Amino acid sequence: MDELAHLPAGYSYLSQMDMRINPEHPPLVKDFAGAPLMLLENINFPYTAKAWATDVNGQWDFGNIFLFKSGNPAEIMIILARIPMMLLLLLAGYYIFRLTRQLYGNNAGILALAIFSFSPTFLAHGRLVTTDVGAALGVVIATYYFLNFLKDTKLKTAIKAGIALGIAELLKFSLILLIPFFGLIAIVWIFLKSRKLRDNFPGIYEKPVTKKEIIINFLKILGKYTAYGLLIGVVAFALIYIVYLFHVWNYPIEKQTADTRYILASSNMKSLSDSVISMSGMPILRPFAQYFLGLFMIFQRAAGGNTGYFLGEMSAAGWKTYFPYVYFMKETLSFHIFTLMALIYALIMAIKSFKTPIKEWFKRTADWTERCFSQLSALLFIIIYWVVSLRSNLNIGVRHLLPVFPFTIMLSAGLIILWMRSPNFKNTKIFILFILITFQVFSVLKVYPYFLTYFNEAVGGPEKGYLYVTDSNLDWGQDLKRLNIWLDENDIKNVYLDYFGGSDTKYYLGDKHNSWWGDRDRKDLPKGSYLAISATMLQQGRGTPAPGFEGKTGYYRWLDQYTPVTVIGNSIFVYKID
Repeated sequence: MDELAHLPAGYSYLSQMDMRINPEHPPLVKDFAGAPLMLLENINFPYTAKAWATDVNGQWDFGNIFLFKSGNPAEIMIILARIPMMLLLLLAGYYIFRLTRQLYGNNAGILALAIFSFSPTFLAHGRLVTTDVGAALGVVIATYYFLNFLKDTKLKTAIKAGIALGIAELLKFSLILLIPFFGLIAIVWIFLKSRKLRDNFPGIYEKPVTKKEIIINFLKILGKYTAYGLLIGVVAFALIYIVYLFHVWNYPIEKQTADTRYILASSNMKSLSDSVISMSGMPILRPFAQYFLGLFMIFQRAAGGNTGYFLGEMSAAGWKTYFPYVYFMKETLSFHIFTLMALIYALIMAIKSFKTPIKEWFKRTADWTERCFSQLSALLFIIIYWVVSLRSNLNIGVRHLLPVFPFTIMLSAGLIILWMRSPNFKNTKIFILFILITFQVFSVLKVYPYFLTYFNEAVGGPEKGYLYVTDSNLDWGQDLKRLNIWLDENDIKNVYLDYFGGSDTKYYLGDKHNSWWGDRDRKDLPKGSYLAISATMLQQGRGTPAPGFEGKTGYYRWLDQYTPVTVIGNSIFVYKID
């Protein structure tokens, strides 16, 4: 689905230096996807199409015209665009391994890499032109270099941290959370540094230290980190400015201003949106205007929600239980067991370490925080991101949780290896670890090549996933070509199709395709005809309305009397209508 917007947008950015398409996502992932297409000759760019020339962010129409209706080699372009996405996936795996090994050693690094390599969510989304794996990568690299800066505060490490933060912000707008997160862990680190300095004062000074000297030295530390923090911010936003400057270079200033005004017309942050509109008309500031436009669009969408299906219900306002449920269903049982084991081990170690007088708890907590600062930072980000996700009304897929996956994998693998190192029951522990890894591998590989449709065994596996949730958790339009193959193999010349996805049905099915929609009169279906329905459309037509939902539903319940002739890739249900 989303490739239809992202892939053509990326090519338009590089070839036209104009970011009028798909501004609600930063450009970097789309640039990577569009770069291989620049090697192709004779690509037809639809300059005169209304979606490009006059529409405001006509991303879906433009994408369809560019890929499927301009005589371009769509198949080749899609394959080439996906190659850089897989390289980003590999880079994410490298940094997960590197950070885990740095904190817990080689064995933990290898275990983290194994869990990552057989994560169905990473495997499903790591080959698609979308921004979700890029977001996970951005979190890891930005945090990695910021922690290095805190522990080795130099100009060089600060600049690296700034570049990494800038890259992260250019990958996904949700990573704006990194800025308050870094501010929070920096405050904790400053406290730890000032505490350590205070404790060592008698060794530094020949005379007893005064409170005034303690405060002065604390302020020196605070000033130092504040100055470097500002430098990191300047470097990050300078990088954002340079990248966006390229992307608006040929974007007519009048159209940028008009588009910005139109998109932000419904914003509930009037004064801020007016500032962005004003900036869009200023040649020097309009790169930042385009960046903040995208940021505001994401805020609006997260608050506004999205019509979706979940556990038999239809809603446009989302569900507070959505993300916990899909996280449990869409990841392997082995991974959940690893996480639970790690939590239990961490709790036991915490209880043991605090069997001391209450008056020493503060000192022990401070000592532990300093010793395990990186681990604490990772845990803190997981908590912050989960809290924000639970408050969001945009419930369209477990992929939106991918930024917490790297740190969850890292902490789980590290604590499991620490548990393994304790001398008791060593052979039993090795056996348990072997069983869990083997179970994870087989659980994921048996769904190949339909990784997007993975659901774990506790909820019935991929075949039952559509009963619980749809959209990018199961059905993103990925099986249209497989449907065409099935039609050819069974010599079926005609099919009615209600399709959810970004591909062009006529492009792949040709004359075999007849459009169908959910509330169309079923009498329009000739006897003996075939009806193919994407799982998302099917379940939205079967769900019951959640409180406050006023959209149409229930129009596909008449199909409950039918058994599908086949299910294509777990995502397209084919019925023969008698």
